Amino acid sequence: MAVATKFRKLLEPYQLGNIKLKNRIFCPAHSRYLAADDVAVREPTIATYEALAAGGVGLIIMELASIDSPLGHKVGHHSIEDDKYIPGYEKLAAAIHKHDCPVILQLSHAGPEQPAMHDFGIQSIAPSGFSKEELPDPAYEPPREITLAEIHDIIEKFARGAERAKKAGFDGVELHAAHNKLLNSFLTLAWNRRTDEYGGSHRNRARFDMEIIQAIKERCGKDFPVGIRINGKEWGHPKGITSEDSQEFSRLFQEAGADYISVSGCGYGDFFQAFLPEQLLYPEPSEEAAEIVGNLKKPGALVPYAEAIKKVVSVPVMVTGRLDPELGEWILEQGKADLIGMARRLLADPELPKKLIEGREDDIAPCTACYECLGQIWERKPAHCRVNAALCRELEYVLKPARKKKKVMVVGGGPAGMEAARVAAMRGHEVSLYEKESKLGGLLPVAMMVKGTEVEDIPGLYRYLSSQINKLGVQVHTGQEADFKMIESAKPDVLIIATGGVLNVPEVPGIEKSIVVSGADLHHKLKKYLRFIGPGTLRSLTRFSLPLGKKVVIMGGLIQGCQLAEFLVKRGRQVTIVESSDELGLGVPTGNRARLLAWLENKGVTMLTGVKYEEVTDRGLVITNREGKKQTIAADNILTALPLKPDRTLYQTVDGKVPEVYLAGDSAEGSKIIDAINDGFRIACSV
Repeated sequence: MAVATKFRKLLEPYQLGNIKLKNRIFCPAHSRYLAADDVAVREPTIATYEALAAGGVGLIIMELASIDSPLGHKVGHHSIEDDKYIPGYEKLAAAIHKHDCPVILQLSHAGPEQPAMHDFGIQSIAPSGFSKEELPDPAYEPPREITLAEIHDIIEKFARGAERAKKAGFDGVELHAAHNKLLNSFLTLAWNRRTDEYGGSHRNRARFDMEIIQAIKERCGKDFPVGIRINGKEWGHPKGITSEDSQEFSRLFQEAGADYISVSGCGYGDFFQAFLPEQLLYPEPSEEAAEIVGNLKKPGALVPYAEAIKKVVSVPVMVTGRLDPELGEWILEQGKADLIGMARRLLADPELPKKLIEGREDDIAPCTACYECLGQIWERKPAHCRVNAALCRELEYVLKPARKKKKVMVVGGGPAGMEAARVAAMRGHEVSLYEKESKLGGLLPVAMMVKGTEVEDIPGLYRYLSSQINKLGVQVHTGQEADFKMIESAKPDVLIIATGGVLNVPEVPGIEKSIVVSGADLHHKLKKYLRFIGPGTLRSLTRFSLPLGKKVVIMGGLIQGCQLAEFLVKRGRQVTIVESSDELGLGVPTGNRARLLAWLENKGVTMLTGVKYEEVTDRGLVITNREGKKQTIAADNILTALPLKPDRTLYQTVDGKVPEVYLAGDSAEGSKIIDAINDGFRIACSV
C-alpha cells in the first residue's frame, strides 16, 4: 500500500531491549485522572487503556504510579506502593496485552511538584530546602531538604514498586525524572544546592537516579527493561538543565543500566509546560519562547535535545512534543530519535496507528491542541477531549451498530449537528443534515477567525467532520432552513435539533444605540465576509481594518468576553471588560485561563467584576461598581459578549410530533465546542 511507503519507518517493528514493538509509535505516560479514591486501578482505567491498545499503538507507557505517599503522591493518580494494588495492575496489563501491545509502568515521586501542604498538611521535599522567596518558581510550595535516610528509603521503594509492576505482568518500568518531579529535582541546579555526594557534579546529581536504576536491576533482573524520562532542556531559570547537561546525564544513566532515554522538556514560570510546546504561543509568545516555538514544525520542539542525546548513547532514544505522523516519519528517517511519542493525538483518536496502517490517514480525528484535556486534570477531573467524546467514558459511550435502522434528521450544521450525523451514520442509520447557511460549521469559522490557528487546529476539526459525514453518505442540505412543514414531510424517526443558540443581549436602557455592536451584528458581518474569504485571511485583514473605535468596552467577562478582548488588544484597541459575576475567563481551560488573564492585565486591559449594567449613553457604559458607586466607562464602541441562550423554538414546535426529538449543543444550553461534540456523540449513540 502507498501508506506503507509514506510511513515506512514509523510503522516498522522495533526491538526495545527484550520488548518487541509492532511499530515505532508509543503513547507517553500522561495522567487521565481516573484513579479511585484509594488510588487503585479501576475498570474505567482498564477500559480507556484497552481502547488505546486496540487502536494499534506500538507501546503504551502507563501513566505515573507513585511509589510513596503522601509525600510522593498526587491526588488523582495511581499508586504502586503496596502489594494490594497488584491485582488491579494485573487486569490492566492483561487487557492491554490482549491486543499485542506491550506496556511499561512509569514510576514516580512528586517531590517539589507535590502540593503536600495543601493536600496532606505536610511539607513537600526536594534535594534542598527553599524559602518562598528562593523558590525556582513561585507557583510551588517551599519544600524541606530530603535527608540521606529518606533518599535510601525512596530508592528501596522504587525498587519494590518495579518488582510489583513485574509481578503484575508489565513489560518494564520507566522512571519519571522529568518535569519537576523528585528525580529531576536532583539533576537540576535550580533545585539542587547540596554539597554532599548527591550534589555538585553531574555524576553526583545523577547518583540518586542511577542508584534507583541499579536497585531495580538487582531486584528484577538485568533483562527487565528500565527506562528513564528526562528533561532534554529546562527553560525559564538560569540554572536550569542545558542540552549538554542532559547529554551527560544520559551517558550516566546508560552506564547505570538504563534501557532507553525518553526526552521531554520543562521549565519554570510560563515554561512549566514546555512539553506542550504550542501552548507557549498562548496567548502570545515571549521572546524567550522563540527557541522552542521556532522548532514546532521541523524538527519538532524537543527533537534537537533528543538528537543531541542520541549522539552520545547507544540505547534507544524516545521523543515527544506535539509530533504528528508526517513529522515522526521524517525524524526517524533523519535518525534524530528511535521512537515517536504521541499523547494528545492518541487521546483524540486512539485508532491513529491502525488508520495509518490501513491507509486511512484522512479518517484520523485531529487533536486541536485546545487544552481541554489538561484543563480537566487541573481541576482534578478525568480527562475529556474536545474531539473524542468517549475518552475516559469508554464504559458509557460505546459505539456499536444500531439494532434497528432509523431515519435520522439532524437540523443544524455546527459541531454538535455534524458529530451527531457522523456517529448516527457510523451506526448504520439513514441520516440527513440540514443547515440554513451556505456552508457547514456553525460558529467554527467565526472561532477560527477570532482565536486564530497558531495554537488551536480548529480548521482540522472542521475538515475532519466535513469529510467524515460525506464519506459516510450523510445527505447534506445547505442553504435550507428546516421548519415544521419540512420536518413533517420528511417523516424522520429521530430528530436531532442542533440549531445553536440565540444571542444574549442585556436589557439595559440605551442598548439599541449605534455605539453598541451586538454579538448578533458581529456574527452576521463575519459570516457575510466568511462566505468569500477564508478565516485566516479575514483574521489577517482585521489587523489593518476593523470597524471599531479605539476604546472598546466588552459586556461579559467569561470565555467569550476574554477571548474577544485578546483579539481586540492584538489589534491595538484599549479594552475594558465588565462582568456582572465574580468570575473572569470562566470556560477557558484551567491553566490557560490564568495565563490569559495575566496577559490581559499586562496589556493594560481593565477588568471589572461584580458590576451592574445601568445604561448605555453616547459617551459609554454606565455601571454600578462592586463598591456600589456609579461610574461611566468611556467608549467609542460597546460590544456584548455574553453566553448564548438556548434556541428551543423548533423543539417547541415539533415536540410530541416526532417519535424521538433531542436537543444538542447550544440548542440544549450554552456550551463550548467540547460540549457540543459530546452532545452529538452521546445522543447519536443512544438512538
